[in-house]
Amino acid sequence: MAKYLMLKHYRGAPDAVNNVPMDQWTPEEITAHVKYMQDFADRLRESGEYVDGLALAPEGMWVQFGGEGRPAVTDGPFAETKDLIAGWMIIDVDSQERAVELAGELSAAPGKNGEPIHEWLELRPFLTPPPNITDCVH
Repeated sequence: MAKYLMLKHYRGAPDAVNNVPMDQWTPEEITAHVKYMQDFADRLRESGEYVDGLALAPEGMWVQFGGEGRPAVTDGPFAETKDLIAGWMIIDVDSQERAVELAGELSAAPGKNGEPIHEWLELRPFLTPPPNITDCVH
């Protein structure tokens, strides 16, 4: 099993086919989108492939160590940032092919007019520790 992070971006990824911002959707369209995401996660829970996931608010800030004995330095929020993350889901699957399959399915969540968004999702594997020399010796 390998863990993958699927990232949904507010913007910064290539344009989706149904590229209408969520603030222009009806309440019913938003409800349908959220239900699709919840049903998708529930199905992955049943198959044992779901690890965790959450939607994120667009607000946020950068934080940096301010030095010994000093408060952290903050800057932001940067609502205009091209890398603003809308949400994430962690999956644990047998192969990269399965991760791609699931990301493609999640990309089809409904948007404006109930049509699939076809949004781009960022799919990133988690780093795994390198094998120990003792693991390689038989």
